[in-house]
Amino acid sequence: MNILIVKLSSLGDVVHAMPAVQDILAALPDARVDWVVERGFAALVERCAGVRRAIPCELRRWRKAPLARSTRHEWRAFRQDLHRESYDAVIDLQGLTKSALVAHMAQLAPGGRRYAMANRTEGSSYEAPTRWVADVAIPVETQSHAVQRSRALCARALGYEVQGPPRFGLGAAGGGHDDTVVLIHGTSRDDKCWPEPLWVALGERLIAQGHRLGLPHGSDAECARSVRLAQALGARAEVWPRLSLDTLTQRMAQCAGAIGVDSGLSHIAVALDLPHVQIYNFDTAWRTGPLDSARQRSVFGAPAPDVDAVWESWRAVTMPG
Repeated sequence: MNILIVKLSSLGDVVHAMPAVQDILAALPDARVDWVVERGFAALVERCAGVRRAIPCELRRWRKAPLARSTRHEWRAFRQDLHRESYDAVIDLQGLTKSALVAHMAQLAPGGRRYAMANRTEGSSYEAPTRWVADVAIPVETQSHAVQRSRALCARALGYEVQGPPRFGLGAAGGGHDDTVVLIHGTSRDDKCWPEPLWVALGERLIAQGHRLGLPHGSDAECARSVRLAQALGARAEVWPRLSLDTLTQRMAQCAGAIGVDSGLSHIAVALDLPHVQIYNFDTAWRTGPLDSARQRSVFGAPAPDVDAVWESWRAVTMPG
């Protein structure tokens, strides 16, 4: 059975869809799962256990210059790549016009069907074309965690029951954990950031506990913040070089844990099963934060949680009981 997952972006959304692949393979061991994803996240999808082929696209870039020769050439190449297989099931986990377009382009095997969400869920984007393109539109719970929504949609589409806690299948080869705690301070929205003085106070506690600190970054602004934090925290805080997503995932996998704001890297920390605290300035952890786990917690405060709240959560996930 050939199955195509359509989940294009963003980083956290891609990570949240990974447990659905593990469910599919557990219920249908002979299934072959391909996944269409933005090129920037393709290397991460290739790490996901059970994915036979990541099919990269660049819709974000192509729509900026749709008539350019390079766009037309790359679009044709993408169509050819997509049409290498015919699919028994095409499952749109995104629910947007762009994902509906990709699902519509995919070739169905005889008797194959396209599946999509029939409705919006709270706090998530949704556009009607996903429902129009689908052969089967599946209702989903309107208040649903992003991980559970994808798991439920795939289960209903393919006729099995969701079993047990989510497994992400995001393994990483390497040695044992070192003593570094990753401070994930960067995020796509400024209002999700945690104040720098609080990062410094938290970092000082972690250093006193014997940890080194890793400071990743993905933009010039985040790099500048990493440098400021390292200067305030001293020699045991290291500004990491800007790494590819695949290399960054591998490096994080070797660390003792991570503390971060609501961002794609924090969701990777969850997928790697690192001890992790996720910081929220908004009460939205119920839809994107760590699910119940002894190793992972979210902490919310308005306008931001204080250092003591984050520190107590860190102690809880690293010293349970």
